[in-house]
Amino acid sequence: MTNPRSGSQKSPIGRRPVPARRIEDYALIGDLQTAALVSRQGSIDWLCFPRFDSPACFAALLGTDDNGHWRIAPQNADAVSSRHYRGDTLVLETEWSTSTGSVRVIDFMPPRDTAPDVVRIVEGISGSVDMRSALRLRFDYGHVVPWVRRTDGQIVAIAGPDAVSLRSDVHQYGRDLTTYADFRVSANDRAWFVLTWHPSHTPVPRPTNALEALEPTETFWTEWIARSKTAAEVSDEVTRSVLTLKALTYAPSGGIVAAPTTSLPEELGGQRNWDYRFCWLRDATMTLSAMLRAGYTDEAHAWRNWLLRAIAGSPSDLQIMYGVTGERRLTEFEAGWLPGFGGSAPVRIGNAAAEQLQIDVFGEVMDVLALARETQIGSSDEAWQLQRGLMRRLEDVWDEPDEGIWEVRGGRQHFTYSKVMAWVAFDRAARAVERFGLSGPAKEWRAKADEIHRAVCEQAFDSERNTFTQAYGSKALDAAVLLIPQVGFLPADDPRVIGTVEAVQRELAADGFVRRYLTEQTDDGLAGSEGTFLICSFWLADALAMIGRVGEARDLYDKLVALRNDVGLLAEEYDVSSGRMLGNFPQAFSHLGLVNTAWHLNTAESPLRKSAY
Repeated sequence: MTNPRSGSQKSPIGRRPVPARRIEDYALIGDLQTAALVSRQGSIDWLCFPRFDSPACFAALLGTDDNGHWRIAPQNADAVSSRHYRGDTLVLETEWSTSTGSVRVIDFMPPRDTAPDVVRIVEGISGSVDMRSALRLRFDYGHVVPWVRRTDGQIVAIAGPDAVSLRSDVHQYGRDLTTYADFRVSANDRAWFVLTWHPSHTPVPRPTNALEALEPTETFWTEWIARSKTAAEVSDEVTRSVLTLKALTYAPSGGIVAAPTTSLPEELGGQRNWDYRFCWLRDATMTLSAMLRAGYTDEAHAWRNWLLRAIAGSPSDLQIMYGVTGERRLTEFEAGWLPGFGGSAPVRIGNAAAEQLQIDVFGEVMDVLALARETQIGSSDEAWQLQRGLMRRLEDVWDEPDEGIWEVRGGRQHFTYSKVMAWVAFDRAARAVERFGLSGPAKEWRAKADEIHRAVCEQAFDSERNTFTQAYGSKALDAAVLLIPQVGFLPADDPRVIGTVEAVQRELAADGFVRRYLTEQTDDGLAGSEGTFLICSFWLADALAMIGRVGEARDLYDKLVALRNDVGLLAEEYDVSSGRMLGNFPQAFSHLGLVNTAWHLNTAESPLRKSAY
């Protein structure tokens, strides 16, 4: 390895024109407390320290390189990259081929004990390659240029409450408010970099040994995935999805974030840009269902404990989402200094939907706790007391209009899915008493469930089109009603269920992929349109399998799996016309949809396809 040649005439990679970013061009690395997105060009363009919901120190994803990034790549203009995860881990390997040789960059974040680290190791494979590291730290979502100094052989950047140190075995130098390193690697050479965050008022943490951290990080992930009761049987796409869901878990609390990003657009150039770095009860319960099916009971225990802490207090104060350790105030504001991904503004930080009424979350929480009770987790007196409190609150609000599963900002309605999930809550509560002998007014809950069931069938069903609609008295469709047979509201062979599936295919599908609703028919308070929702498409595959059209379900599943990027990740949406991913990335909803659909297909196709899941 040859150290810096600062007189090099090669064009600095930090000044090259940045290619148009695509959501699918990113890979994920993480340490179970935060995560970073690494581009195909070797640039970390998004990273929040020290938690998922902390301000980003790299925000180029939502702006330009000037908003913070860290690129390590060959200086050769002819460099071509390919990448993959190292086995069933979150260790990313990017291999570059150039006219002078080839090189590998290994990126990972060791599951932390104390301070969070990003480790980048450069390995020479063949020949010799001139490399450059360009580190541009910008705290507070790309807004604040830090004060940078060199001390004890490392670079330390400080701004307000944040401090980041960079250690490396190659020389670093500063220019243009950026820290560079120019170096050459030949076959079998190694160079390393460690970026570490700590509070600015505390000493720089004890250094992490980059080379020694690689093996235990790899071991952590391989041992974790091996714990699954079905690890030897599942497909590669299910394994990668389960790993991704684990990566979105905040280990200290057990909370699960919907995505590690904010404001990746649902329409390029549009305003449908939201912060997903929080714990939705709905998303988390669906994620736990997927994890339980894969045999991960520890995560279910941890999440149940997180839930008990997060919603402790009066049931009337129940929120639909919380911070990763149960924070309630998720104030929403716009980061006006960021132009947004592909010019999609505004960039939103925080999420005002935390203040909405979404009745369906009662049903989702009751359903997943029933699943836990009836499978591996067992019952808990504390959890049942919580559920009793939730049911008292639901008795007061179930017949009110709400903002619904899609968090519309155009006014409350009597959304069908919300009422169906209210039925689920009363049904599961009654079942807990009837089957497990828990204390509670089972007859009253069962009577309430029957009342809701009648109301939905009378007021939310369009007999002319033979389909359930989005809301009472509405003609609009909503993909969420595809879940009616999954939650047991009606059997899959009911003609109304079959009619609903066919209506969704007819009216909401584009090239087989499903929109959540038609924006021109639903007042969601926003201008513009959006792509097809991947979880809605997985729901359609589930429904098709349940009504006996298993071949169609398998074909749709295979099409959805084919949308994954080169390292197996999915965003929230897919735009059929452009062939681009849209929305926050990677999205827990999409990956749990994949896991659950694989389970449904395995169930439907057994015994012919025992290994499908």
